[in-house]
Amino acid sequence: MATYTKRGNSYRLRASCGYTPEGKQIMKSRTWTPTPGMTAKQIEKELNRQMVLFDEECRGSSLTDGHIKFETFAGQWFKEYVEKALGKRTQANYRQLSPRIYQDIGHLYMDKITPRQIQKFINSLSEPGANQTHEGQALSPKSIKNHLSLISSVFTYAIKMGMLQHNPCRAVTLPPLEVGKEKVCYTLEETQAFLDALAGAPLRWQIFFSLALFGGFRREELCGFEFEDFDIDQHTVSVRRASLYTPKDGIITAPTKTSKSRRTLKLPTWIFGLVKQLRAEQAIQRLALGDQWHECGRLFTKQDGSPIGLQQPYQWLQAFKSCIVHHLSIQKSTETIVFGAFYFAVF
Repeated sequence: MATYTKRGNSYRLRASCGYTPEGKQIMKSRTWTPTPGMTAKQIEKELNRQMVLFDEECRGSSLTDGHIKFETFAGQWFKEYVEKALGKRTQANYRQLSPRIYQDIGHLYMDKITPRQIQKFINSLSEPGANQTHEGQALSPKSIKNHLSLISSVFTYAIKMGMLQHNPCRAVTLPPLEVGKEKVCYTLEETQAFLDALAGAPLRWQIFFSLALFGGFRREELCGFEFEDFDIDQHTVSVRRASLYTPKDGIITAPTKTSKSRRTLKLPTWIFGLVKQLRAEQAIQRLALGDQWHECGRLFTKQDGSPIGLQQPYQWLQAFKSCIVHHLSIQKSTETIVFGAFYFAVF
């Protein structure tokens, strides 16, 4: 709302016209002088009217502050909001999506971007070949929704900063979400066959996949486990963190996906016996490497003690495929069921 300051026989009006891309408020002023002969009541009434008119005028002119390219302002948004208020998991996801968005609408001015332009971009993501990971495929509806969410968040921030008044993303239509596919789960026989096949594997992989089967932990939770998370006496394990990878920082430690993900579970006793063996194995490796050992406290590490990458368990499992198939005696399509079910359950 506009304000005024009396200066002799005139009044100085001031009102906000929004914010710069850097978040600095833009103030404008105007002088209004009453017509000679006006009474005090008439001056008060007209002054209030002038302030309303000036405030509306400034609000309208604030739209010009949005005349900035989307990619330029998105960079400001990352610096001023994303990096300060959001977790590294979300930051990494946004940075992974942004190049694709910049390529299509990054050069457009925010105050000129229309719902139709955004809709055209969203539709292009549904076309065959849009998926850069799987050649010839379109992006999944969920991934398309994430792209629109990022664009909308940038516009929402611009509105909050007083640079724009409308978010064009609100008029955009998303493709319908896929109906969740039924997950294929192990039978008791398949589970036992898998564990039997795993018995001759390296100790860390025995523990990793046993935890996955009996605890239902997410991949990033498994990779984030530390020895201190295991209560050997009570036979419980606590989920306290996640291991993530970002192109900027590499492997990092982050909070769990949600607050409810922090939990403690009781697991079979024999798993904790394997954990004790792994700790002893790491101690021997630490002594052998000396100052070349990179202590991180993690349960699952590389040979030098640094955290394993998130893809390493699946890559090992793929190499172990022939051994698993050899141990399983299931009439149906063994390979598809074992690796399909395990992939969905763990990864």
